[in-house]
Parts: sequence; structure tokens; C-alpha cells
Amino acid sequence: MSHSSEHVGGTTKLFMMVWISLLAMTLIEVYLSYIHLAPGLMISILMALSLVKAGLIIAYFMHLKFEKKSLILTLIPMWLLVTCLFFIFFPDSFRLLEFRIP
Repeated sequence: MSHSSEHVGGTTKLFMMVWISLLAMTLIEVYLSYIHLAPGLMISILMALSLVKAGLIIAYFMHLKFEKKSLILTLIPMWLLVTCLFFIFFPDSFRLLEFRIP
């Protein structure tokens, strides 16, 4: 009886490329903190980079890219929670605008 030590999914080269991508995006985020951009543009860029980084971490380092059932079981409850929290907290944002000190 032979035991194979094959790892389903990624290789060391693939994980290194993902790690280098994460490092590059982090360096871009640090660089952006030192230049002066409009706040809306800055937040948009940082949020987009954060979403890409989170996707890479979830897909490769949590090995969910190679396990479709686990990916579905992880993402569906998360999206339901995010949607519920959005509808719970969104009305409070209007209250903040009303009570702002001029």
C-alpha cells in the first residue's frame, strides 16, 4: 500500500506568486498613504485592493479555491450576514448626517 504525498491544488511556485502579489498590493497601499489623493478616490482604491487581497487569501491560503463545496458553504453565510448588517446599519448613516456639528 503506497501513500502518495501529493497536495491537491497549489504548488510552492503558485503560493510564492500569490505571496508576492499580496506583498506588492501591501506596498501599493503603503505608498498611497504617503501621496495626497482625494479621500473618496483613496478609499475606493484601498477597498478594491483589500477585496482582492482577501480573495487571494481565501482562495489560496485557506485552500478554498480547490474545494468548491467548502467555498460555497463559507461564502453564502458570509454574504447573508453582510447583507443583513448592511440593512441594519445603513439607516444610522443618515442620523450621523443630521446630528453633525456644523
